[in-house]
Amino acid sequence: MKPTLVDDRIVSVTAPGSYEAEQYRLLRHIVEQMRKETGARMLGLTSPAVGDGKTTTAINLAGALARARDARVLLVDLDLRRGTVGHQLRLPPERPGLADLLVDAERVLGEVAQPWVPGGFDVLGVGRVHAAPWDLMKLPRLGEVLDEARHAWDFVVLDTPPIVPVPDCRIIAKWVDAFLLVVAAHKTPRRLAEQALEALDPTKLAGIIFNRDDAMSTHTYGGYYTTSVADMTGGGWWRRRRGA
Repeated sequence: MKPTLVDDRIVSVTAPGSYEAEQYRLLRHIVEQMRKETGARMLGLTSPAVGDGKTTTAINLAGALARARDARVLLVDLDLRRGTVGHQLRLPPERPGLADLLVDAERVLGEVAQPWVPGGFDVLGVGRVHAAPWDLMKLPRLGEVLDEARHAWDFVVLDTPPIVPVPDCRIIAKWVDAFLLVVAAHKTPRRLAEQALEALDPTKLAGIIFNRDDAMSTHTYGGYYTTSVADMTGGGWWRRRRGA
């Protein structure tokens, strides 16, 4: 696939020397350190609502992680309601994905997940959803698929549904090592962000990513992190802190 066919928002591929791509490399460093310190390799990206930039962030994080030497990275679209990973990566709509694995135990993850060559990582899209997403998420097969992914890849990046409008993250949380909450700066209502923080297990919340933060520069992406829920829900949760 030629780089010109890649969505411009995937800056880790289309503009690796850009300021935005550098911010994703910073995020990669933080995630790598987190794995060294806690063993976390199954990362869930969620957001308070639709349109906060969660999927674009997940794809770019996978691309940044995949640039490390010998790192095997799998990107999984876990938003069975309206997954957009396949659309952004311009995958064939008929390509099998997670939903197909969940309803057919004979399918093998290693055969359904395929390399996305421009980014250097493997991807498991949504596939064909033939049942209610909630019912699919509750199948024991989901845990089997994610456990298999955990043992086969160095990092597994999960693009999960928004946490406030739908309850899916409550099911997914038991398999996730750490969550990153993507918030659209100057767009996501503060109360909605607070509701997202209340819904997440604070012991699994690794940090907040402020997306589209124009306050720090003229660029479109800025990453800020904190591991203190008190700081995030109090008056200073917009400021940057050094994570533990």
